[in-house]
Amino acid sequence: MKKVERINVIMRYINNRSQFTISEIMREFGISRSTAVRDIRETEALGMPLVAEVGRAGGYFVMSNSILPTVRFTDNEIKALFIAFMATRNQQLPYLKIRQALAEKLLGLISQNQQDDLLLLNRILLFKGTNPHNPELLDLSDLPHPMLENLIRILLTDRYLWITFTEGREIRRYPVYLLHLYREKSVWQVEVFDIEAEKRRVLPVDSLIEIEPYRVKKRMSPKKMAEKWSRQEEACNLVLELGPKAIAQFKKYHPLKMSLSYTNPYQTTARLKTFVPIHPAEPLAELTDWLLFLGEDVEFREVPGEVRAAIRKRLERCGV
Repeated sequence: MKKVERINVIMRYINNRSQFTISEIMREFGISRSTAVRDIRETEALGMPLVAEVGRAGGYFVMSNSILPTVRFTDNEIKALFIAFMATRNQQLPYLKIRQALAEKLLGLISQNQQDDLLLLNRILLFKGTNPHNPELLDLSDLPHPMLENLIRILLTDRYLWITFTEGREIRRYPVYLLHLYREKSVWQVEVFDIEAEKRRVLPVDSLIEIEPYRVKKRMSPKKMAEKWSRQEEACNLVLELGPKAIAQFKKYHPLKMSLSYTNPYQTTARLKTFVPIHPAEPLAELTDWLLFLGEDVEFREVPGEVRAAIRKRLERCGV
């Protein structure tokens, strides 16, 4: 490891600890005592607020309430950060203003030649969501849903929540345990365990009206919830084995509540297990369209009889 890189790593290592010794630095980075002492002195010269304690149990500690001093980036590190900002542009990610401020600070830290390199990359590299006619460094059209940051702030302190959301023309309110927050097909989704109905739900973040902590003494443990939904998953009535072509089609479009389990490390084969309702006529027609959309690279392990009949009827109508 080069000296500049080692100093940067040591600064991050030190900043994450309330106290450390020279021996710990030697073991962690595989360096001699003299090198460790020299590196510590250099971190102090860069502005790291260290205080030394003498004696048998002595060492160093970082003064509290201090800002991490300036970190020096290599050219490749700067390009990696910049490309990461480019790749996440127009993705409606949270903390838009903070991401813009970080990009501006990054540009302020580098030389004019490095800035020119980044501007050239900005013109050449185009990611999904980038306007090829106006690939601006900072794009103000990337506004996230206003509920998203609030949701992240609350779930970091408590994942047991009361959520109020719109469902059709009705407004509903449920006590839930938040399982995942994810983005799929350009839509932010929240996956929750409905504590009253004891089942999983997937809701678009756009439908959320209000979120607040679920303050109740007796709560169902996450382990108990996992047991309940695992028993529900055992009642799957649709099981498919997908090959590479079907997986590609699945990635183009799939119902929001469905996900694949890859069956080999190269992600060329996968299994889909889920439960599909078969009573309403319209969802059944949509499911039939989607199964045919997957193509021929699908093996049906388990399919409801009504769905199988609908697929056969559709193929006969097409003369297949």
